[in-house]
Amino acid sequence: MSQANEILQNARGRASSAGLPYAGVVTPAEAWSLFQSLPAVHIVDVRTSAEWQWVGVVPETDQIEWKSYPGMANNPNFITQLKTKVDPEAVVMFLCRSGVRSHDAAALAAQHGYASAMNILEGFEGDKDSEGHRGRKNGWKVANLPWVQG
Repeated sequence: MSQANEILQNARGRASSAGLPYAGVVTPAEAWSLFQSLPAVHIVDVRTSAEWQWVGVVPETDQIEWKSYPGMANNPNFITQLKTKVDPEAVVMFLCRSGVRSHDAAALAAQHGYASAMNILEGFEGDKDSEGHRGRKNGWKVANLPWVQG
């Protein structure tokens, strides 16, 4: 079994055992591995444009706001925008700051026919540490995966 197939199998198993409404759950390192090895895979960053600009982005990902800063109103065009960027047959992994908005985006995408929608655990900045700071405990940046300042 290839590494990509093993990651996908594990991701599906995690989602199934947790009763999640989408196809899979991946770690940041697994997401990066799939992004590099599969031809029809997308990472969709659902953070706000302010986060992309000020916190950083993963190169070559699709960016579609789930909520808009500063009011954090839901993006009513999310699915329409997703359909213009990502084929519903593709593996699509959603990324946010900590894994919460991306969970919601993956669930909505699955409801709209994205059979391989997945959530990236821990998000871009990860969980808060004991001092209440993100970016130190886990997440994309802590895993030393590629990203650039916005």
